[in-house]
Amino acid sequence: MTTANLESPLTKNPAVLKWVEECAAFLKPSNIQWLNGTEAEKKQLIQECLRDGELEELNQEILPGCYFHRTAQNDVARTEHLTFICTPTKDEAGPTNNWMAPSDAYAKLRTIYDGAMTGRTLYVIPFLAARRDRRFPRLALKSPTAVTWS
Repeated sequence: MTTANLESPLTKNPAVLKWVEECAAFLKPSNIQWLNGTEAEKKQLIQECLRDGELEELNQEILPGCYFHRTAQNDVARTEHLTFICTPTKDEAGPTNNWMAPSDAYAKLRTIYDGAMTGRTLYVIPFLAARRDRRFPRLALKSPTAVTWS
């Protein structure tokens, strides 16, 4: 993917653009969509999820705007043995966590994620990681592996 494939990025920040480009290089998505949070975009995404079976529409007369979504069987919440804390030392992970060295984790994940988004859309979601009125709100990005959100 090149910057030309980064459909209407919501930023001109070169570090963010570079990060998205690097992710796209190994994920190999067919499209990249920067989400802006508009009502029209929400409706479009809901329609896609309904069409693809990711969401089921509930009775809109009783529960307007409500949908049902099942968690995938291989969701990480169901596979704690595959969840790792990646810190420089094992002691930093704590006694009850699985640990992996960051360099090992990056190598393993790059192999697993190589081409993982082929034929799919990579969604880039900018958000604040704190309330806007805080002294130091932090801007963050999220790239989910599915369209659904919480």
